[in-house]
Amino acid sequence: MVTTKTGRGAEAWPRLRVADWTETRDTLHMWTQIVGKVRLAHAPLLNHWWQVTLYVSPRGLTTSTIPYDAGAFDMEFDFIDHTLRLRTSEGGARSIGLESMPVADFHARVLRALDELDVPTTIQGHPNEVEPAIPFAEDFQHHTYDPHAAYLFWRQLLHANRALGEFRSYFVGKVSPVHLFWGAMDLACTRFSGRGSPRHPGGAPNCGDWVMEEGYSRELSSCGFWPGGGDEGAFYAYAYPEPDGFADSPVTPAEAFYSQENGQFLLPYEAVRTAADPDRTLSGFLHTTYEAAAVRGGWDRTSLEEDPARWSGHR
Repeated sequence: MVTTKTGRGAEAWPRLRVADWTETRDTLHMWTQIVGKVRLAHAPLLNHWWQVTLYVSPRGLTTSTIPYDAGAFDMEFDFIDHTLRLRTSEGGARSIGLESMPVADFHARVLRALDELDVPTTIQGHPNEVEPAIPFAEDFQHHTYDPHAAYLFWRQLLHANRALGEFRSYFVGKVSPVHLFWGAMDLACTRFSGRGSPRHPGGAPNCGDWVMEEGYSRELSSCGFWPGGGDEGAFYAYAYPEPDGFADSPVTPAEAFYSQENGQFLLPYEAVRTAADPDRTLSGFLHTTYEAAAVRGGWDRTSLEEDPARWSGHR
C-alpha cells in the first residue's frame, strides 16, 4: 500500500469520502456494536458507561482487558491484517477474518469463538442508537467490508486519537479516556466541570432514556470525531447542559460552525486534512470550543486546567 509521508514520518491525514464507504461503515458499525456488547456483558459499570468503549490501538480497535471469572480476555479489530483477534489469559486464541459477510454471520462467529475459549457470553441481540435496529442474528442487510476503506478509517482514528489525547493532557479535572462509543461509532473525549447536570431527556433511537441519563449525569464539555456529518466525516464539540451564548461563541478555524440541527459545533474533517498544519488546526477547534463551554458555563478553570509541559525541564 502506497502512503504519503509527512512530518515525523507519520502518514498524511487520509482522504476517505463517506459516500465511498457507507456500506462498509454501516457493516463495521454493527460489528463494533457486537464486540462492544461483549465487553458490556462482562465489565463492571463505570461512570458514563466508560466500561463499554473501544480504544484505538496500533493495529485497529481494541476492547482492552475484559475481566472473566479469575482471568481475562480481550478482542481487537486488526485493520492491517483484517482480522478480529480474541485472546484469553489462559493462553487461548481465536481469529475471525474480516471480509464481506452478513452481520448475522459475524455475530454467530463471535459468539462461537467465545464459547470455544470457555468465555460463554450472552449479549443484547439488537443494536442501539440506530434506526431500524435489525436484530444481529437476522441482519443480512449489512454485509459489505472493503478492507482499504476500513484501513483508512482506522488511520483517521489514529490521527484523531493523537490530537484528542494531546488536548486531554491540558485538563486535570475529571476527564474521560479517548475512546470510541460504538452506539454512534464516534471517537470522543469528555471533560467535566465537577457539577451535576439536569436530567437528560433521552430520545436516542432504540436506546433506553436511562442510558443517556447515566451518560449525561454531570455537566460536561465533549469533543470527538464522527464518520458522518460531512463529505469526509466531521469533528464535533458540544456542552451539556448548553450554557447561554455557547452557540454564538467565536471558535476556530473559519470552517467551524454551530449546527442548530445537531446542537453542536462541527468542523469538516476535510478542513483539517487539507490544512497546512492539520494538528494545529484541529487543536484550535478543540480548545476554542471547550473555552466556549467553560467560560459561558462558569467553570472553575484555575483548578481544572494545567500546563502538560510543567515538568518538562526535569526530564
